This record gives sequence, C-alpha cells and structure tokens, in this order.
Amino acid sequence: MPNFSPQHLSRLVKQRGKELGFDLVGITTPKTPPTYPHFLRWLEKGFHGAMAYMERGKEKRGDLRLILPDVKSVIVAGISYFVPDEQLPSATTLTGKVARYAWGMDYHEVLLRKLEALLDYLRSLLGDGVKGKAYVDTGPILERDAAVQAGLGWIGKNTCLINPQLGSYLFLGELLVNVALAPDEPFKRNHCGKCQRCLLACPTGAFVAPYQLDARKCISYLTIELRGSIPRELRPLIGTWVFGCDICQEVCPWNRKAKPTEEEAFKPHPWSAPELLELLTLTEDEFRQRFKGSPLKRAKRSGLVRNACVAVGNLREEKAVPLLIRLLCDDPDPIVREHAAWALGRIGTPDALKALRDALWSENDERVRQEILVSLRERDASDAAQEASFNTEVTATIA
Repeated sequence: MPNFSPQHLSRLVKQRGKELGFDLVGITTPKTPPTYPHFLRWLEKGFHGAMAYMERGKEKRGDLRLILPDVKSVIVAGISYFVPDEQLPSATTLTGKVARYAWGMDYHEVLLRKLEALLDYLRSLLGDGVKGKAYVDTGPILERDAAVQAGLGWIGKNTCLINPQLGSYLFLGELLVNVALAPDEPFKRNHCGKCQRCLLACPTGAFVAPYQLDARKCISYLTIELRGSIPRELRPLIGTWVFGCDICQEVCPWNRKAKPTEEEAFKPHPWSAPELLELLTLTEDEFRQRFKGSPLKRAKRSGLVRNACVAVGNLREEKAVPLLIRLLCDDPDPIVREHAAWALGRIGTPDALKALRDALWSENDERVRQEILVSLRERDASDAAQEASFNTEVTATIA
C-alpha cells in the first residue's frame, strides 16, 4: 500500500471532494458523538413520533464501529441546495408549498454517487484494502453532530446545521473509512446568540426549547413522515405546505448569506410548485409517473393527497369542493377520506355540507364517520355563533 501521511491524505480527499461538487468537506474521528446522550433523551420523550427507525438504530449512532468495525475516519461532506425564490415556477394562490430541499431531484442519489466516487478515489490511491460505507440521511449516524466535529458549522436553535458562509440549506453525507485521516478541529462557537426568530416563527410550536424539536408537531414530519391522520388541532396551522416546511430556515439571518447551488440536479423541477386541485385528482399511476426521481415520492400518493386536502381546507377554496366530494365518496384510503371530510367542513358551502351528511349513510370506517360528525357539529356551532353575533349587532343598532 502506498505510503501517504494522514495529513496528505486529508488534503487529497478534500480536494477531490470539491472536484466532485461538494461545497464542504471535513473529517472527524469515530468517537461517541457529544450529542448522543441528548439524542437518547429525545427518544425517551417520544419526540421522534412514528419514526421508529430512529429507535432501531440508536446503538449504532453512539458507536460507529457497529457499522464498520475497523472504521478510523469519518468524512463529512455537504452541498448547498439553496435556490432563490425567483427561480421557482410561477405560483398561484392555489399552489401548494414544497420545502426547498425537494425542489430538485432526490438528493440521496446525487450525494451517494459523489461519496462512492470519493471512496473509489481513496482505493485508487491506497488499493483495494480500503473499506468504506457511505450514507446520505439514511444511515444510523448523528450527521449534524459529525458535521460539527468535522468543523463544518454549528447546530442552530432550530436543530439545523448552520455554516457561517453557506447558511443552513445544506445536504449532508458521510463516508466511513478504515483509513487514518488527519481530523479537522471541531467547530467551537455557536453564533445564534440571543436570536429566537426560528423558535417564534414556527406555526405549530414544534420547538419546545432552543435546540429541542418535538417532531410530532413539525410540519415537515406531519406532511412527510406521518402516515396516518394529522391531528385536527394542527391542521389549520399547516397552511398550504404539502411537503415539508422551510419557515424556521427562511427567518434565519444566516441564510441571507446562502449562495445559489451549483448542482444542476437541485434546480427547480415542475413538482416544486404543485397545483392543489391537480393533487386532489392524482391516481397511483399518475403519482408514480409525475414524481419519479422526486423527493416528494416519500410522502406516497395518499400522503400528498391528504396534505392537499388540508391545504384547500385552510384556503376554504370552493373550487375544490367537487374534487373533495369525489375523494370522500370514492377514495379507497380512509385517511384521504377523513381529511377530505375535514376540508369540506372547513369550506362549508351547501354542497359541501350536503355531501358530508350523505356520506354518513355510506361510510363504514368509524374514524371517517367521526370526522364527518365533528366537522358538521363545528359548522353548526360556527353558524350559530355567527347568527348570534348578527342578532346582537341588530339589537344594538335598533337600540
């Protein structure tokens, strides 16, 4: 095996990483992550919600030798995915919001190819004895912690990694190797200071404290990871987000410095600005065809249609009523029918309310029936309150 010093190898790895298109490349050692105890407490509090995979891999997150027994170094690489708003396809009042990271192609495949090319480069230098494992957001690694230890930035109060030059619109990937590389100095300072903009801007109150996210309230979790019913009390707070959320990053002052990505794969595709009424009509085949290669496929057809129901309900969009009625009557997924019922109740036109009453006779799923009943009761209560308010105003005027 050729004789390279750890320092020389690190320089070569970083240079090759930049040539492959990474904006950031840092190196750390496979020690126990400093945030690992906090991660375990986060799990104990149930803040991971339905993301059971977080629990399954918890031991590996604390000891990377359980992934690669002879691991000696962890290469952490990052790419900016920031695209200015003006590059987004023209949006209308009926356009659903998609998190910026999903405007382009699926980042997992893009970064994984680059990391595997970096591994091949190490093998070209040192021979086939080089072993490695590459992960992009899918392996049991506390990747933001690893990025801090590799000197790439600090973890902000919104739990995102923030780089002082690039902001937080970053994809991260890790390459574990059995090669001794010279590690970088950990990023020491936290530059959030007294700023609380991200904490105050979150509509659902998902940040229970600085640096602590209850994923069960996060719009990204609710619209992507959650497969079942979105809690009723959170639906009005989601607005028109149909896949993910960027609010806590949009308000972060450090993202004023974000530079547009140079990676063509992350430039906006048509799915970055989906029309809500079109989402309500999606079939399984249309979903697979339209979102092939897109991060939005993770939500699955039923999740995306569910989210569109919530969005049009929040807009109280009357044009959506015929489509919602069709979903309520014909969709095979009870989760979709439940959220269509909720949206019809929110819109509250005579046709919408009649459809809800009619559906009580044909609906067999008890959860959907309960949603219909609650939506009708809420509408009746709202109408009664409006009538009482009107009568009070009339009485006051006459008096």
